[in-house]
Amino acid sequence: MNSHYSRIAGTGSYLPAKVLANRDLERMVDTTDEWIYTRTGIRQRHIAADEEKTSDLALQASRKALEAAGVAAADLDLIVVATTTPDMVFPSTACLLQTKLGARNCPAFDVQAVCSGFIYGLATADQFMRSGRFRNALVVGAEIYSRILDWNDRTTCVLFGDGAGAVVLRRDRTPGILSSHLHADGSYANMLSVPGTVCGGKVSGRPLLQMDGSGVFRFAVKALDDLVEETIAANGMQKADIDWLVPHQANIRIIQASARKLGMSMEKVVVTVDRHANTSAASIPLALDEAVRDGRIRSGQHVLLEGVGGGFTWGAVLVKW
Repeated sequence: MNSHYSRIAGTGSYLPAKVLANRDLERMVDTTDEWIYTRTGIRQRHIAADEEKTSDLALQASRKALEAAGVAAADLDLIVVATTTPDMVFPSTACLLQTKLGARNCPAFDVQAVCSGFIYGLATADQFMRSGRFRNALVVGAEIYSRILDWNDRTTCVLFGDGAGAVVLRRDRTPGILSSHLHADGSYANMLSVPGTVCGGKVSGRPLLQMDGSGVFRFAVKALDDLVEETIAANGMQKADIDWLVPHQANIRIIQASARKLGMSMEKVVVTVDRHANTSAASIPLALDEAVRDGRIRSGQHVLLEGVGGGFTWGAVLVKW
């Protein structure tokens, strides 16, 4: 029987200082606060400063998570960064974060699964921890979506924001991460994408986000329904055994549909979409950190993390706190 497991020992998050409210967007594109809020649940989002890079956001969140866990950066054995908006083509944002933290020699790499990125990163780090060779791992979701949006497209620019969230995993003899469930289907690639590339020093294609909103919505609701069933069954649990749902913060209607599937009141769902908008890979760890720090999530509780991202990718992780 495997005696090597991982537990979340600390959480942290960071939001850039600049806040862009729906009222501000009314002056930029043909939209209204009411239109945005009634369809998405979003009131505002944070926007990174011009000089801020994704690794800078990750650094702030990581320092808070390390402090909460009581772990020094030098004692990290693994760094995994989930991001769709890396600082540069290479090195990885994880390597850039590693040196900013003052960590040394541990493996560091990025994971690209868009809005499911943190779920993919957490599941990946947990598998490393189960090998028994790692004691402390840092998993970060960090994004600067404001730089890949078409600010003239009122259907997409209102949906996203910037931010970072992080967790520190510590090796333990009892499982904190009970199970992880990852999926992907690349046949939906065109439904949500940023189809630009760099070739010969020039941008080829259009490196801005494009989305079939209604198609994404329909897919997300079904995928998250299936994830709930899969996770519950894999752990021999009932829906009522889930104490908290921490979903990817894309749209309040998708979140409400997931809660209904669990038979869960919205009081047991961590919602930050109204203040953060969709921060892609950062959204789940941002919401998790908020609920941990305000005391909602407590020891012994079961917490379900879930998300759907472009690709499509989708996944869930069940955590015993």
